[in-house]
Amino acid sequence: MKAVRVHRYGEDPHIDEVPEPKITGPWDVIVDVGAAGLCRTDLHVIEGQWDAIQHPQLPYILGHENAGWVREVGSAVSNVAPGDTVIMHPLVTCGLCSACREGQDSHCENALFPGLNTDGGMAEQLKTNARAVVKLDPSLRPADIAALADAGLTAYNAVRKAAPLLYPGTQAVAIGAGGLGHIGVQSLKALTAAAITVIDTSEAALELASGLGADTVLRSPDTAAVREATDGGAHVVFDFVGEHGTEAQGLEMLRNRGSYYSIGYGGEVRIPTIELISREISVVGNLVGTYQDLVELMTLTAQGDITLHTTAYDLDDAVQAMHDLDAGKLTGRGILIPPAGGRST
Repeated sequence: MKAVRVHRYGEDPHIDEVPEPKITGPWDVIVDVGAAGLCRTDLHVIEGQWDAIQHPQLPYILGHENAGWVREVGSAVSNVAPGDTVIMHPLVTCGLCSACREGQDSHCENALFPGLNTDGGMAEQLKTNARAVVKLDPSLRPADIAALADAGLTAYNAVRKAAPLLYPGTQAVAIGAGGLGHIGVQSLKALTAAAITVIDTSEAALELASGLGADTVLRSPDTAAVREATDGGAHVVFDFVGEHGTEAQGLEMLRNRGSYYSIGYGGEVRIPTIELISREISVVGNLVGTYQDLVELMTLTAQGDITLHTTAYDLDDAVQAMHDLDAGKLTGRGILIPPAGGRST
């Protein structure tokens, strides 16, 4: 089968022919990939940023936002069957450690992370396990929802955690309205009563945000303009960029006792401890989301409350798609479509 593999950090991945995955355990699930989302994390993987954390053995297949149709299952699998439409939680978890017992899938002590430390879904097939697959209504097309597995899940998780802070009359600010941010705006509309201000340097992204329900859109991250728009500052800032200065700007946009939610990454959060204490600011990190979060997100998607805006590329054009993402040419989320939609004929 065709697959997009990293061979060396700092170099473009290759489109390779590799063996198809096989069932080796009772809980295994093999999926015909219908679509794989393209994430800025993939660019960070290629740069080598994740090597010290995940220690993958090169070469391996990229792709951690995946959806498709079940091809084959292990002997113990009962929650899905061949032919079912599914989306995959990004992590393949054990179900036995303390984090799994508490429902905190993204902190599983024994997790595999397809696309980061083992073969992912930028291929015609993906091997995962029964705990990772969410069965979907067959009317949902993998190409329409694949990127929700990480971009959507991460944005939704952050908003869901912050929802108790965003009661009627509060102000939420979203920095970035791209692949993550445009899902965050819709999640804010679905889960909170806050007024929503969106900041982005792209006119197309701001137009998209307005269409999705943002109350105010700003082209410039000027702190004074944001404070004026939010009547004194944000109660919660959601930073969907997390680099190139948005970290400092996001903190400056907060009112006293506000909360800065870091979702995008690549930069550094720096704040004097005296300011942290005197203003009682909270800084909150957000890593993916739980299996239950993904179930809830797919429910909102089926109801029409969440819509993923995408730019589709053939799997063979993966490298060009990555260059377009890096150059800021994508509106919404890029997705890769395997030959024949990844489904056997």
